[in-house]
Amino acid sequence: MADVLAGADIRGARLTADDYLENFDDLHPPLGAREARVEADRCYYCYDAPCTIACPTSIDIPGFIRQISTGNEIGAAKTIFAENILGGMCARVCPTETLCEEACVRNLSEDRPVQIGLLQRHATDTYLDDPQRHPFTRGAPTGRRVAVVGAGPAGLSCAHALARLGHEVTIFEAREKPGGLSEYGIAAYKTTNDFAQREVSFVTSIGGIEIRCGKALGRDMTLAGLRADFDAVFLGMGLAGVNALKAEGEELSGVLDAVDYIAGLRQAEDLASLPIGRRVVVIGGGMTAIDIAVQARRLGAEEVTIAYRRDRDAMKASPYEQEVALTNGVVIREWLQPVRLLGADGQVQAIELARTCVGADGGLVATDEILRLPADQVFKAIGQGFVADPLEGTVPELEGGRIRVDETRRTSLDDVWAGGDCIVGGEDLTVAAVEDGKRAARSIHERLSAVSAAA
Repeated sequence: MADVLAGADIRGARLTADDYLENFDDLHPPLGAREARVEADRCYYCYDAPCTIACPTSIDIPGFIRQISTGNEIGAAKTIFAENILGGMCARVCPTETLCEEACVRNLSEDRPVQIGLLQRHATDTYLDDPQRHPFTRGAPTGRRVAVVGAGPAGLSCAHALARLGHEVTIFEAREKPGGLSEYGIAAYKTTNDFAQREVSFVTSIGGIEIRCGKALGRDMTLAGLRADFDAVFLGMGLAGVNALKAEGEELSGVLDAVDYIAGLRQAEDLASLPIGRRVVVIGGGMTAIDIAVQARRLGAEEVTIAYRRDRDAMKASPYEQEVALTNGVVIREWLQPVRLLGADGQVQAIELARTCVGADGGLVATDEILRLPADQVFKAIGQGFVADPLEGTVPELEGGRIRVDETRRTSLDDVWAGGDCIVGGEDLTVAAVEDGKRAARSIHERLSAVSAAA
């Protein structure tokens, strides 16, 4: 017991400056021009390509790969941006291994798909090398104004599509920078060189889009006010609530929200200034759990353990991402759920986890077997919840704690749409949020056009 409850070891500057640079360099170095052409030549250019069907934004994947194979990266990027204006970020963060690449027919013959994600990045990066270039022009002004709440992927996608159609868009963002999870929630080694802000600048360079940062719904404006001042409203608010462990001792210092820590890491000017424990335990099994665990190791934590209540097959993190964690020295322990956090002088020093199993009814059951792990820090990565409080007054109908929408992303209020993680069925995927924004923009345009025609 004395060993387990030894004093907490939390500090920064565990590594050298060169170590930090290496550890937070690009996880996937980009393909060179020759490498891209060689990889593009592996594509079968399938008719009714399963990779395109698997893409939530329906990018013409064989089309852009064929363009790369002929040396037309600019044309390939335009093909991508036509369906996904955030194609550069999606190439970096989307789980292509469970989407387009999993559907690649190359898997049937050689168990190695075409590297679609890296090819998409090659094309979009080539295009974005010239900040003055944009694939689309703004439509003729319609005189209609749309408010977008949230400058994340859903909001940016919706705003860009609306600007292409000639509408004026004002985005209200609660944080100091736009970008949403692309700026604050993605592992730093996946989006280097301030790419999120470069992409925001690219999206807004079409014109007709104003971003007002530091403006939070429910604090600086109301939904009722936006509905009165604008012709339509799109809600891309994300998930602001943090799910609790519901374990004794959760209030101890050192028990942290993984999303908040990642946001701080993403904005840190000096990674050596970030305090990290020598022994870290992460609770969860999704992408956030993987991201915080790997980054803790890369900040210098000696022992990092992910504890998940079921087995690895049930984890939301893909097998590839799990492999990233394992190759970075993270230990993944299965069939465990937190019961109690132990500490001294208000600081967590250990966590007790109950062994779990599947009960007769198929549900999860905690057994009497308890595992105690030493922990200087415990990160909560068990999901987030939608906070409806900012939607005070007349609010859209909710279902299961999120905003209910139809297939066009329209809410129960005829002038309000929503997309991204805040809606029922939100998939916690950047590419899915982009598609939500596109669908909502089309629906908003149809309604505003009908109103104008009837006037």
